[in-house]
Amino acid sequence: MSKRFKPYLDKEGRALPYPWIINTMLMLVGGSQTIRLNKWSRKPRHAAEKTLRDILTYAKDTVYGREHHFDRILSATTSEDLFRLYRMYVPVNESFETLRPYVEKHMNGEQDVLFPGKPDMYATTSGTTSAPKWIPMTHKYLKDVYGKMSHVWTWNFVKHRSRIFGGHIFTTVGKELEGYAPDGTIYGAVSGVLVRDIPPIIKKHYTAPACVMSIGDYTARNYTLMRLAMQHRDVTLWATANPSTILELLRTVHENTEELIRDIEHGTLTEDFDIPDLIREELEGYMQPRPERAEELRRILAETGRLDPKDFWPWLQYLSTWKCGNTKIYMDKYMDAFDFRKTYYQELGYIATECRFGFSLDDKNDSVLFPQFHYYEFVEESELDSPRKHFLQIDQLELGKRYCAYVTTYSGLYRYNMNDLVEVGGKYYETPTVHMISKVNGIVSMTGEKLYEPQFIEAVHQAEEETGIPTKFFVGFADIEQSCYHFYYEFKDEAVTQEQADAFTRVVDLKLQKINLEYESKRKSFRLADPQAHLLLSNAYSRFKAACLKDGFRDGQFKFNLLMQDEKRRTKFNMLQRWESRFDRISEGVIERANKIDERQKARAKRRQERRSRPGRNAVQ
Repeated sequence: MSKRFKPYLDKEGRALPYPWIINTMLMLVGGSQTIRLNKWSRKPRHAAEKTLRDILTYAKDTVYGREHHFDRILSATTSEDLFRLYRMYVPVNESFETLRPYVEKHMNGEQDVLFPGKPDMYATTSGTTSAPKWIPMTHKYLKDVYGKMSHVWTWNFVKHRSRIFGGHIFTTVGKELEGYAPDGTIYGAVSGVLVRDIPPIIKKHYTAPACVMSIGDYTARNYTLMRLAMQHRDVTLWATANPSTILELLRTVHENTEELIRDIEHGTLTEDFDIPDLIREELEGYMQPRPERAEELRRILAETGRLDPKDFWPWLQYLSTWKCGNTKIYMDKYMDAFDFRKTYYQELGYIATECRFGFSLDDKNDSVLFPQFHYYEFVEESELDSPRKHFLQIDQLELGKRYCAYVTTYSGLYRYNMNDLVEVGGKYYETPTVHMISKVNGIVSMTGEKLYEPQFIEAVHQAEEETGIPTKFFVGFADIEQSCYHFYYEFKDEAVTQEQADAFTRVVDLKLQKINLEYESKRKSFRLADPQAHLLLSNAYSRFKAACLKDGFRDGQFKFNLLMQDEKRRTKFNMLQRWESRFDRISEGVIERANKIDERQKARAKRRQERRSRPGRNAVQ
C-alpha cells in the first residue's frame, strides 16, 4: 500500500488521532469476551450442551418449561440424550404464530411464561400474518448475550483499524421507543436501545442523536442524516444493515449537493423538508457554521463533479453492511464511491430481529457463531419439504452444504425456525461459520419448480450481458392464479420500451430454463405460463421502500427478497409501473376483451345458424 493510501493519512498527509482511552477500554471488555469465544469455539459440541442446559435451567419453572418437561430433559446424563429428549419434548416452532399465545400473556402483564419474569422490551418486525411479531428481549439476553457479543464486535473493529474511534461514527439504527405493550413494556429497535446504552465516551463520537430516526418523512430523515454527517471531515466508521440505505443516502447527497453545502456553511437545516420543530430544536446544538468545510466540499465538487465518500471522508476506516444473499445486487452499485484500499469493508453478519445469530470478524462473508450464547440446530436443504426432518448439531455441519437454521435463546425462542437458508464456510477454530444465501421464502414453487432467488438474479444478469440492456432494479413475483411469474424492471435507459422489456424477459426465461431443470420442465409442459414483463418508474425501489416505511416498517429491519410470492407487495409494484406502460396495457386489454367478445358473439351466431339449418328442423317446428 502506497503512502497515499495509508488508512490513517489523508491526501495531505495529515494523520488520524490515536484513541488511547477508548482502545484500552475496548481491549479490556472486548478482548476478554473474545478469549471466551475462542475457548468455546474449540469445542462446539460441549458448548452446545452447556448452553442448552443453561437455557433450560433458566426457564424450567416457567409455563412453557413445565408444559414441555424441561426438568425431564435436564435429567439426561449425556449430550446425545439431552439433544434427543429436547427434540422429543419440545416441538419445532416453524413460525412465530405458535409462540404468539405465550408472548401475548407476557404483553398483558403475566410473568414466568416463556422465561422468568417479564421482558425488558419487545422488538417488533413483520410476520407471516397481518399481525407483527413481538420478539421479547429479556434482561439476561440483552446484557449477557447481545451486549457481550457487541463487545467482541467493537473490539474487532479496533483489531483491523486501530484508529477507528479517533473520528466520528455514522450509523443508522431504529427507534429505541416506538410504543408500549398493554402492560407498559416498551417496544422498539434493539439497535436503538444498544446505542442508547453505549458509554458516553463513545456516544459523543456519533454524528447524529437518536431523535433523527424519529423524523417521519423518509426523504427529510435521509437529508438530515447526511447533513449532520458530512459536516465532519473525520468520519471513520459507517455502519448500517441494509446496503440499499447507503444507495439512498448517496442519492440524497447527489440530488441535494448545493443545499447540503449551504447548510454546512451557515450551520442551518433547510426548511425545504418536513422536520418537526422539537427535533429541529434538539439538533441546533449539533450544527455550527463551518465555512471551511463547505469550501472543501465545493473544491471536491469542482475537481470530481460529484461528492462521494472516498473524497469527502478521507479517513473512512470501516464500512459495515450486509454483503450476503440478495444484498450484493445493491452493494455493487456503490463500490466506486469508496476507496477500499484504505476502507475495510466488512459483512455485518447474520443478525435478525429474533437474535444476533453471529457476525463476521474479517472481510469475508462468513459469520462466526457463538455457541456459548445460543443453541443452534440445522436441517439440510434437501430435507426442507420432508415431514421427518433430521436436526443436526453445530459440529455436524459440512463445508459447502446449505441448511435451514433453528435457534433456542434466553429470550423465549425454542427451536425457532429462522426461515433462512445458510451455507457453511470455513471454521473458526473448530466451529463452522455460515453465511446467508436467502430467506427460505426466497424459494418459490408454484408447480414444483423450486425457483431460487439467486437463480433469478443470475438469469437477469446473464440477460443483461446478452442483450446489452442493464437494469437499475428488478424484482419477480409468483402468480399462482395465472401460474406465471411477473418480472418488474427499472432499466438504466428509461427509453427502453415495453417491446424491449418483453424481449428481455424472454431471454431471462431461457436462462432460467438452463439454470433450473425443474423450471424448464414446468415451462415445456405448459404448467408454467410465459413470464410477464412490467416497466417501473424511476427510483422504484426507493419509492416502494418509502411507502413501506410509512406503513410502519423500520429501515434496519426492512427485509426484501427479489423473488417472492406476495400479492400485497406485487400490488405496490403494480402502482409503480410506468404510466405509458400501464396505459398501453389497459388499451391492449380493452381491445383484447372486445375482440374476444366479438369472437364469442360470432361463434354463437354461427351455432344458431347451424341449428336452424339442420335437416328436419323446420318440419318439427
